[in-house]
Amino acid sequence: MNPLTVLRDSLYFIQRNLGQVITLCLPLVILEAVLQYLVDNAVGPNASQGYALIVGLLVYPLYTGALIVFLDARSRGESPSNRDLLARAISLWPKFALLAAISTLLIVLGLSMFFIPGIYLTVVLAFSEYNLVLRGQPPLTAIKSSLIMSRGHFWRIFVCILAVMGPLLLFKQLSFSLVPEDDNALLSVALESFNSFLQLFLSVVLFRLFMLISEKSDS
Repeated sequence: MNPLTVLRDSLYFIQRNLGQVITLCLPLVILEAVLQYLVDNAVGPNASQGYALIVGLLVYPLYTGALIVFLDARSRGESPSNRDLLARAISLWPKFALLAAISTLLIVLGLSMFFIPGIYLTVVLAFSEYNLVLRGQPPLTAIKSSLIMSRGHFWRIFVCILAVMGPLLLFKQLSFSLVPEDDNALLSVALESFNSFLQLFLSVVLFRLFMLISEKSDS
């Protein structure tokens, strides 16, 4: 379960399935970026981050849930249509949105407490979404199961998250530093959409880890 092997396998999957991932997730990612831009302009730059959280809870569970269902289907050799994947994601939305809200609030609270607790929670809650979508667990049970699954694998999960999100966050900072101060709407939405779409690679990596750890636990 070497992190480099996990990353390599995940990259191989994306290369083989990029077309469907784009058609499945990118329209919703763009919708999220558009809504976020409109909300930011409506409430102003100094508004509460709660508005951003609400926008994320509306759309994030849809494209992430659909992606997780797609990853699971492809791992079993199935080829579901985007319509079926989105229908499944919509049915999961209430529970997924609640889970995302709880996880986000816990992580934000942890980050406010000298940062380290937030990093810890990011790692140990990494499998919550997969427990909810693939095992049908309610939000709190999914969180508890993720805490259990991460035992003995903390640094492996941490390295995988850092290897993906480190470069992507640096790229995001660099890309937005190139946006003019007067903010070009189309460019801002395009950059936000592109960065958010790239971050979906982390979902692929964590799915691979989730499957490997699950197989090890079952054996």
